[in-house]
Amino acid sequence: MPSETPRVSIPWPPLVEGRLVRRYKRFLADVELPGVGLVTAHTPNTGSMLDCSESGRPVFLSRSPNPGRKYPFSWEMIAMGDGLVGVNTVLPNRLAFLALEAGALPGLPLAGRLEREVRVGRSRLDLRLSAADGTEVWVEVKNCSLVRDGTALFPDAVSARGARHLGELAGLVGPGRRAVLLVLVQRGGAGFFSPADSIDPAWGQALRAALRQGVELLAHSVDLSLERASLGRRLEARL
Repeated sequence: MPSETPRVSIPWPPLVEGRLVRRYKRFLADVELPGVGLVTAHTPNTGSMLDCSESGRPVFLSRSPNPGRKYPFSWEMIAMGDGLVGVNTVLPNRLAFLALEAGALPGLPLAGRLEREVRVGRSRLDLRLSAADGTEVWVEVKNCSLVRDGTALFPDAVSARGARHLGELAGLVGPGRRAVLLVLVQRGGAGFFSPADSIDPAWGQALRAALRQGVELLAHSVDLSLERASLGRRLEARL
């Protein structure tokens, strides 16, 4: 990213390292913690987590300060052979909000006002930005954790909901209104982004149709360490 672009990052809370035993029931994972034993952690990820939920791998959990939570631990990252992979799909939305607020996404205006979870049709889109010049920018954020042969791929499972979001974004494009699909890749090793046509060809078709109707596509890496998650460089789209 250019040196004048603000660097946006989110520090992790204190992380606890353990070993993944299994992920199950979509939102749960059993993790072996040294000196503690087996704990059940919340898994904030609705996807299949293809290629990043291998049993026996080191994982990193945060712990909620809320004493009333049924599952106090949340699964944040897993260490795969190619490095750390972020599995918390809430983090990209937080990072996108901060990036838009700071004007850190090249090509998008500085936000005068930012709103979260704005209803459109049958969905809620992640962010609506209102710029000082009156431009309105709608942004839907997607988390990507699947990288193969240097290319980040989305989705990692069939996503009819994701295809619907693309149609709703396309319907918003008009005078003074922009619509953006922002893909944030929580895994290293990617230089490009492509739709995962072999997994969900309908989503790839919906993406290409939306782009023809004026939807914009931005894909960025997320740089991960045990201290923080930071917005990384823009990835070239290969469609």
